[in-house]
Amino acid sequence: MSVALGITRPLPVRTTSVGDPGDLLQSLPKTAPYAWIRHGQGLVGWGEAARVAVPPGPGRFAWAREWLTDVFGHADVRDDVGTPGTGPVAFGTFTFDEDSPGSVLVVPQAVLARRDGHAWLTTIGDAPLERFSPIRTPGRISYGDGSLTAPEWETIVARAAQRIRDGELEKVVLARDLLATAERAIDIRLLLGRLATRYPDCYTFSVAGMVGATPELLIRRTGQEIESLVLAGTTPRGTSPSDDLSRGAALLASAKDRHEHECAIASVRDTLAPLCSALQTPDEPELLVLPNVQHLASHVSGRLADGASVLDVVAAMHPTAAVGGTPTDTAIDVIRELEGMDRAGYAGPVGWIDAHGDGEWGIALRSAQISGRRARLFAGGGIMSTSDPALELAEAQAKFRVMQYALEGP
Repeated sequence: MSVALGITRPLPVRTTSVGDPGDLLQSLPKTAPYAWIRHGQGLVGWGEAARVAVPPGPGRFAWAREWLTDVFGHADVRDDVGTPGTGPVAFGTFTFDEDSPGSVLVVPQAVLARRDGHAWLTTIGDAPLERFSPIRTPGRISYGDGSLTAPEWETIVARAAQRIRDGELEKVVLARDLLATAERAIDIRLLLGRLATRYPDCYTFSVAGMVGATPELLIRRTGQEIESLVLAGTTPRGTSPSDDLSRGAALLASAKDRHEHECAIASVRDTLAPLCSALQTPDEPELLVLPNVQHLASHVSGRLADGASVLDVVAAMHPTAAVGGTPTDTAIDVIRELEGMDRAGYAGPVGWIDAHGDGEWGIALRSAQISGRRARLFAGGGIMSTSDPALELAEAQAKFRVMQYALEGP
């Protein structure tokens, strides 16, 4: 695939230091907000200096890299800060399935950021000075079945577990959707504020209508250093402190969840090893405790061998076993056959990249696709040979509560 961008003159890009901007999300105008925030740090953006719908297919990441090279190559950059995330930045969301349309890259006209002790504003050309408008709640929210009813989804979980017992594959991750309709248009800024406040350990994101708070960092590249956080194995939070501790201990001891996690770590290790001169993976997972669930988590770090950009690493890693299954190709076939829906951007890569190839990309979990008054919520879980359909349904419902809280509030 060839890329025809159509930019014929340099894009004037200016990055300047600014004072502490306070709550970054409070700076966003209503229209087309872009965000990547964790613990109050990250980037927000608005306006569009360049935007593209990435064509589906196995070459989509290569096409995206070529498009970004063209866009960034037409930038006349004056950068007074010089840290990852300065200069021109693209936000992106890619669909889970390479054959599905809907992947988008956007270079905002304005980016306000705070990271690693620095705060800055990047503008491209005459960036829009949009006035902040009051945030309005969406009113009453009503819900309806997505692609499958709850009993239908339990049936496909049972079918998937049987195919694993039959030796067809080791693990498959199955997702389901839930449709929400609001009285009024949904203000994405309201969702972002609620998510960032309630889930500060997660990465709160907004790109092209895909909004959520993901606990899973697919990859961070800073120079040649990379980091990843692998999550696989989940249990709901307890109803009391003692119940919570008991659930966490049971998760750490669960043969089913430990095997699921081992599949995910092996997938990441096998993918990253050829790209890295050094790679460290832990021997044992730890618990990541979030307000709604607990996860088995492993931190992975390494050093790239050949200067690959963060998007190159994303292309190599997606889909991981944590959101697809093991072996990957077989799991994807089973997902396409059984799941009964197009995941769109759910469980796909979402994040940002700068002109130096640095950036942060997560897996779009705990998320929803927002359009006007409607939201399509997503949740899923890893299915193993011993999976209980009722328990898997309860896990998915617990994960839905993240975006239900964002829509409804406390």
